[in-house]
Amino acid sequence: MRIAIASDEQGKEIRERLTASLVSAGHELADPAPSRAGSSPSDYAEQVSLVVLRHDAERGIIITGRAVGASVAANKIRDVRAGLCHDCYSAHQGVEHDEMNVLVLGSRVIGPELAHDVVTRFLSAKFTGEERHVRRLAKVKELERTFLAG
Repeated sequence: MRIAIASDEQGKEIRERLTASLVSAGHELADPAPSRAGSSPSDYAEQVSLVVLRHDAERGIIITGRAVGASVAANKIRDVRAGLCHDCYSAHQGVEHDEMNVLVLGSRVIGPELAHDVVTRFLSAKFTGEERHVRRLAKVKELERTFLAG
């Protein structure tokens, strides 16, 4: 799978560990735009989300200190469904039920080992396509059409 991954300075250690693990597991990494001096969580969210939006990666991972701002920012981009997850259950359920395509992790909240497990579950999950999940996704897309028009 091709994955876009970016972090701020606080998430750098986890990003580096994840990057090594992802490559050794056979994943390809899409390179988001390089960060600029003074970058904010919104910048990292935009970088990863645009790679996913252009279909240059199937999934994205953003790692910042708290990750709340990055999650909020990523969800402002049409067709990006970002989830702030610090447990394995939410990471795979977000994909299976809501077709989440960007995972957001807070390096001040989650350690490297758990981050690895969460990412593994996120990447191994598939959208179920069940009728109730398709309906749920259609409602999200309708919200995007209504409120992110522009």
